[in-house]
Amino acid sequence: MESIGNIILYFVVALIIAVFSVMTVTTRKILRAATYLLFVLLGTAVFYFQLGYEFLGAVQIAVYAGGILVLFVFSILLTQHPADPAAYLQAHRKFIGGIAAVSAAALMAVALFTFPLCDGVTLTEAIGGDIDMKEIGHYLLSSEKFGYLLPFEAISVLLLACIIGGITIARKK
Repeated sequence: MESIGNIILYFVVALIIAVFSVMTVTTRKILRAATYLLFVLLGTAVFYFQLGYEFLGAVQIAVYAGGILVLFVFSILLTQHPADPAAYLQAHRKFIGGIAAVSAAALMAVALFTFPLCDGVTLTEAIGGDIDMKEIGHYLLSSEKFGYLLPFEAISVLLLACIIGGITIARKK
């Protein structure tokens, strides 16, 4: 009976994430978009908790739902008046955006299923095999081939630059 509850929770949270994701990109009020993004990030944390990754769920809440979203709201309040709605998009811009989104999704799917993840094994090959969490953690934090330490460090430098830029903008006012 517990697994049925987990499945129901999964679909409810997945529906909430899907609805708030669409609302995030379709609303014309920027602070509402940031609030909807908060719900998406919290829903992702629920998935982590449901999978038993309590630390990852706590990091999701603390870093993304807490820190990054506060940084977004801080930069929004510094750069523009939040009550002003965004301008309506013209029909041809919506069409071009839709084509770009579908193309990007197709390109990401091809890259996801053909790029080697661990030991030269692609995602389609790994679905049938066993890769444990220790091996995934090793590859995420390694600096060897197929390691992701450099992208993590690049993101930290980018976030530091955003914080410095926000402080600089705040000091000018």
